[in-house]
Amino acid sequence: MTTRPHPTATGRLRIALLHLAPRPGALDENRQQLEAAIQAAAAAGAGWIISPELCTTGYTFADGLGTDWIDVQPDAWLQSLCRDSALHNLTLFLGLPERDPQTGLLHNAVLVVEQGVVVGRHRKINALRQGSEAWSSPGDSAIPVPVAAVGSVGILICGDAFSPGIARHLKQQGARLLVSAAAWAPGFHGPDGEWERCSLDTGLPLLVCNRTGPDRTLDFRAAESVVVKDGERLLTFRSPDSAMVVFDWDLKRQEPIAASLRTSPLVPSGTVTHPACGPANH
Repeated sequence: MTTRPHPTATGRLRIALLHLAPRPGALDENRQQLEAAIQAAAAAGAGWIISPELCTTGYTFADGLGTDWIDVQPDAWLQSLCRDSALHNLTLFLGLPERDPQTGLLHNAVLVVEQGVVVGRHRKINALRQGSEAWSSPGDSAIPVPVAAVGSVGILICGDAFSPGIARHLKQQGARLLVSAAAWAPGFHGPDGEWERCSLDTGLPLLVCNRTGPDRTLDFRAAESVVVKDGERLLTFRSPDSAMVVFDWDLKRQEPIAASLRTSPLVPSGTVTHPACGPANH
């Protein structure tokens, strides 16, 4: 894997958004896909690697896979992934289900892994209480996670961006950057300016890692991963298949460096749009 200079020495942090297509209920397959994507991102020099929402299970997993298997995190599989990530100094933002060790409630969560340790988590607050998310209990708090190179990072999951108060609360608690894992398909109930409003309301950049691919009830193939600052999209990425976009983040200016923008060579069909360079097929 690529050896990365420390971000504070370069003023840059390389970030990978894993725009994956998890198959509903295919836990082993999805885990293997995630592991391979993390390896590809690390080989491309990424220090931060961000996954979409529920990347290990797919969105509509519960009907086929059930929920009894969901464990307290980190479970044995995630512990192994943590050990591997520590060897390569990776910071991971992973969207997966977890069980609360005290209450036994199940949550749609993002876990932040740094130096091989789970340093923080966010549980989806705006979890739907019916249909594909009926298994998930809503989270009751939004607390920034301290992450090296950037400082406090506020985490959102998909529809959490719909409630402006969540992002504002994260800003009030000292968040310097917002990260969202999403499974938000375009269409009638698709994103409609929520990400832009979160950024505009808080004055914070927002990195959104969405997913792609068909699911049982939704089609994510035209879904977009985005980077937003001051209410404006600086980067938009979409692909009908599993893909990855990698860019360098200017730590001082808090924005992506256009010249560094690229997709993984494993991904021939993604489309990236950046205001500085226009659309480009990779």
